[in-house]
Amino acid sequence: MKKILILSIFFFNLTYSFVFSKNNLYEKIDVFGEVLENIKKDYVDKVDQAEMMDSAINGVLQSLDPYSAYMSPELFKEMQTDTKGEFGGLGIEIGMEAGVVKVISPIDDTPAEKAGIKAGDFIVKIGKDQVQGKSLMEAVKLMRGPVGTSIDLTVRRKGVKKPLNFKIERKIIEVQSVSADVISDDKNIGYIRLKSFNENSDSQFLKSIKKFEKKQKLKGYVIDLRNNPGGLLTQAINITDFFLDDGEIVSTKGRKVSETRKFFARKGDEVKGKPVVVLINNGSASAAEIFAGALKDHKRAIILGENSYGKGSVQSIIPLRNGGGMRLTISKYYLPSGKSISEVGVTPDILVEQIDQDFKIKSEKDNQLNYAIKLFNS
Repeated sequence: MKKILILSIFFFNLTYSFVFSKNNLYEKIDVFGEVLENIKKDYVDKVDQAEMMDSAINGVLQSLDPYSAYMSPELFKEMQTDTKGEFGGLGIEIGMEAGVVKVISPIDDTPAEKAGIKAGDFIVKIGKDQVQGKSLMEAVKLMRGPVGTSIDLTVRRKGVKKPLNFKIERKIIEVQSVSADVISDDKNIGYIRLKSFNENSDSQFLKSIKKFEKKQKLKGYVIDLRNNPGGLLTQAINITDFFLDDGEIVSTKGRKVSETRKFFARKGDEVKGKPVVVLINNGSASAAEIFAGALKDHKRAIILGENSYGKGSVQSIIPLRNGGGMRLTISKYYLPSGKSISEVGVTPDILVEQIDQDFKIKSEKDNQLNYAIKLFNS
């Protein structure tokens, strides 16, 4: 009898909690409807209710994290036609921070990078439009446009009192993700700059390694991930695997069982155990952080430069019934040590602050690369 009574109380409490939660949700929806009705009747200006609803939906998603966002049918369609060459871009990877668009990193050899946009810049104005209050997708839409047209960006930069103004011409952004050369006076260090993790990065990267291993007697490698905004998880895993014989590379954890996975290295170190230095900065994000973090945890490389950006989450693009779409964070990355990258990033083994963003191989201004070369000769 006592067990039956306890069970009855348990199910009553569970049912009460469910009903209360459900009623509370319906109450909130009623309040939302009431707010909309009052805006419609009494707001000083006439409003577009469809636009207002889009903003409300996006507000829900943006309250979750900086990377979840709503795309209207028009914007969703535009995002899907990027590869057709109908629109031009500036060449920057962006995110949201405190309601303002933040530059994760400018992409090498693109209009934004050539104009002087830097990782960590805050874009406060696009043309005549203030960015405050706009969604990430709305900001992206404002920056895109026909190839050959220009856009004015107003930027706030840490350590600079006055806002900076840039006039940038839109172009088709085509990124060759891998460039490679031998560096140092003795030409005995292999330098590979990885600009992003796209579909062909692993094959380009491996081709560079094989070319070096075949023709050169190298002391080691410098892998340059500065201003690399990331890309495909599969590419991060494949390229990290080139330097490991075994062990975990990265794990993802989400609410669904299917989003909780671990990825391991296969046997075979493509550079045969040679020393590796990885260069990172505040513009190194996502897949770049997985690579640097995994090699650091396995003590397979020295990480040199500045703390990375701290984007440790996976987004999925979900089509919606109205023809729009949503970008939703579905899981987070964890390094082999179990640490999360989110909002923390990867801390370098050797902190070397960046003096100049001139990442050209022969540049004397590149103090981080020059420091890396000295490590091999010390």
